Amino acid sequence: MQLTNLNVAAEQVDFRQAVLRGLGEQYGLFFPDTLPQLDIEALLQLPFVERSQQVLGALLADELGQDKVDALVANAFNFPLQLCAAKEQQYCLELFHGPTLAFKDFGARFLAQCLSAFAGDKPLTILTATSGDTGAAVADAFYGLANINVVVLYPDGGISELQEKMFCTLGDNIRTVAVDGSFDDCQQLVKQAFSDPDLKQKYGLTSANSINIARLLAQICYYFEAIAQLPADKRNQAVISVPSGNFGNLTAGLIGKAMGLPIKRFVAATNLNDTVPRYLETGNWQPQAVHNTLSNAMDVTSPNNWPRVEVLCQRQGWPLSSIASVCIDEQQTAAQMKLLDAGGYRSEPHAAVASAALEQFLQPGEVGVFLGTAHPAKFKESVEDILKVKLTLPAPLAAVADKPLLSSKLSADFDQFADYLQQQLNG
Repeated sequence: MQLTNLNVAAEQVDFRQAVLRGLGEQYGLFFPDTLPQLDIEALLQLPFVERSQQVLGALLADELGQDKVDALVANAFNFPLQLCAAKEQQYCLELFHGPTLAFKDFGARFLAQCLSAFAGDKPLTILTATSGDTGAAVADAFYGLANINVVVLYPDGGISELQEKMFCTLGDNIRTVAVDGSFDDCQQLVKQAFSDPDLKQKYGLTSANSINIARLLAQICYYFEAIAQLPADKRNQAVISVPSGNFGNLTAGLIGKAMGLPIKRFVAATNLNDTVPRYLETGNWQPQAVHNTLSNAMDVTSPNNWPRVEVLCQRQGWPLSSIASVCIDEQQTAAQMKLLDAGGYRSEPHAAVASAALEQFLQPGEVGVFLGTAHPAKFKESVEDILKVKLTLPAPLAAVADKPLLSSKLSADFDQFADYLQQQLNG
C-alpha cells in the first residue's frame, strides 16, 4: 500500500514507513493513495477476527503478506464487541469490552503489534496526546515491551479521575505528563516534537494517536461488525452516529464506506466543541477556546483527522454536506443519558451525545447505530450524579482506583517539554 503525505505530496511511503514515522513533513497526515473494493456480502458472513484479517489483508497483504496480517489481527483483536438494542430504532455498538474499557483498545493494540514487528531491535519512543481514553489504551498495549518507551501527554484536570488512574499509575516504560493546557495544546507539543529532526532521530519518535495510520486502519474493522450484526433486511438503511473529537473514528467509518460497506450516511456528533458543525454550516474553519464538558474525550477544537475526511470525500465524489453534524450541549447530553437509562440501557456522556444526535437525523424505515466508546464506569462520578445510581467498578478500574499517580506536570511550553524528554529518555 502506498500512502502520501497530505501536506507534502512528494513524500510517499509504504505502510511500514508510515507507521514508524507517525506524522509526515510539515505536520502532514499519511493517507492511502487507493482503497480496494471488497466483496461485502461474503465478508459479512465471517466472524469478526477472520473478517478483520480479510479487510486489513486487502490493504496490507501485498506489503506484509497475508500470514503476517493474520497474526497481527489475531493478537490485537482478542476481546469481544457487541451490538445492543438501546432504544426504538437505535442500537449501540459497544466497543468497550477490551482491557482498558474503551474503543481505543482496537487501534492501540493493533499499532503495538505493528510497531513491535517493524522496529526490531531499534529503540522507539511512542509520543501521544490523549483527551482521555487513548492514554490508557496505548499504555496498556505497550506496557513492558522491550525497546519501546511511551510518553503520554494529557490536559491537567481535563480527564476523569478513573481515566487518569488507568494510565498514570503504571511506571516502567510508561511516562505520563499532565500539561497545564487543553488537549489541543498537548497535540501541538506532539506535532512540534515530530518536527524537531534532532529529537525525532535521537529517540525514534512515532505516534500512537489516530494520526498514525495503523490506528486508523484498525478502526475500520468494527464498522464491518456493526453492519454484520444488524438484521440483514436493515443493513442498507444503517445510519451511524459517531461521537467525534479528533475525527479519527469518523474517518475510519468513511474508509469502510469507500471500500463498499452499505452505510447510508454518517452523523458526526460533537459536544460544545463544535468546530466541524459550524464549518459544515458556514464554510469557515474557526476553532474556538476549548469547552470542558461531560464528554471530555471529545473536548477538541482542532481535530487532526479532518484533512483526511475532506480528501476522502473529494476522491469519492461525496459532498461534505452528506455528513450530518450537530452540536449536543450539556443539558441534552444529560437528558439523553436519562432517556436511555429509563428505557433499560445505561450509557455514558460520549455515547449519549451520539444517540441524541442520531435522533435528530433518523428517518422512518432507517436503523440507527451509535458508537459506545467507553464503559460508563470510566465516568463514574458524572454517571452516578446524572442517573442517581451507584456503579460497581469493573475489574480493570477497581485494580487502579487506589494507586498513586506517577505523572509529571509541565506547562504547554515546547522547550520545557523537550528538556523533559531528554532528561527522561537519555538514561
